[in-house]
Amino acid sequence: MTRRSLFALSLGGFAAALRGQQLDPDLPLRDYEPHSALTVPETKIERAAFPVIDMHTHMGFAARREEGQPDQGQRRFLAPPNELLPVMDRRNLRMLVNLTGGYDKGLEDSIETFDKAHKGRFLSFTEPWFSRAEEPGYAKFQAQQIEVARNRGAGGLKILKTLGLYLRTQETGKLVAIDDKRFDEMWDACGQLGIPVSIHIADPVAFFDPIDRHNERFEELVNHPDWSFYGPDFPKRQELIDARNRVIARHRNTQFIGLHVGNNSENLAACAASLDRYPNFSVEFGARIGELGRQPRESRKFFDKYQDRIMFGTDATPNGVQYPQQLFGDLLYQIYFRFLETEDEYFDYAPAPCRPKGAGRSTASACPRTSCARSTTKTPNACSPPACKK
Repeated sequence: MTRRSLFALSLGGFAAALRGQQLDPDLPLRDYEPHSALTVPETKIERAAFPVIDMHTHMGFAARREEGQPDQGQRRFLAPPNELLPVMDRRNLRMLVNLTGGYDKGLEDSIETFDKAHKGRFLSFTEPWFSRAEEPGYAKFQAQQIEVARNRGAGGLKILKTLGLYLRTQETGKLVAIDDKRFDEMWDACGQLGIPVSIHIADPVAFFDPIDRHNERFEELVNHPDWSFYGPDFPKRQELIDARNRVIARHRNTQFIGLHVGNNSENLAACAASLDRYPNFSVEFGARIGELGRQPRESRKFFDKYQDRIMFGTDATPNGVQYPQQLFGDLLYQIYFRFLETEDEYFDYAPAPCRPKGAGRSTASACPRTSCARSTTKTPNACSPPACKK
């Protein structure tokens, strides 16, 4: 019997096996939720091995936003503390750092609602007044507001990707650069006051690529086309990282925390180069264990080498169903602890039926115990420039 006839028989058998099934050849990609047939060990981690400080969460956002910018100081809180504390207690979470604490009245509300009402369990960061960036005397005003925020109890400054990807000059419509010198006094003020700057300036590599059949986040970007920064209206991704690095180099006395593995989770070698070059730079890994988990051996080496420069973060967002890999709750933290504390393979990296990047899964990095302890218990200002120097 020829190979061709064998192939024909196999196709016939396959067709026969499918008879009687209701097949949908036009199944929408968004409805595709495959169940893995792989049988591998599954370790359930109920509580973290060490008390955890999650230095990347969002308890609230500006009440209104326009073009990526908060247009007023008021806050819209996503959940009250009494909904968060039971999860924190069950999972051994010592503190949540609320990066989007706002400014002015919004910051006051954040601190009153979370930090002061439950001392030691929450810490709010402030944000810049970008809406006033073109006013005369802004540089000095913004530096003064950092001091005002610190005196009110703010633990640091949060820079959203507003700077670099959304904030534009009114006259020309040109994007304001991350290393624009009008912000120099703001960066310096943080260094003088001893508070860190958590900075998010870019998104995954795929968000800067065409949304086509070659894009590994095609499904995610089809669902959220506004997350794409591809095209002439936006800078190249590396240009954003280079501008951020120029800021870090110019302000050596200010500690910068690069969110999402320094916005370089797909390229740990590049992130490591920044850590080696800038002693005032550290990172956290919120919403990026899906990236780290597909390079588990490199991730483990990265965590082991830079354990004093890596902070625990999740990007947790209460009731954030539109952000499945950031949905605050018991399952989110069990996934992160499993990633850090076990050698499990191929498991869900997001607490949602459909993962952001589609059908892919994660593999744990199995960090050495000392690395795990240092990343999960580090406070946002624990890696100040002197402490980071080798």
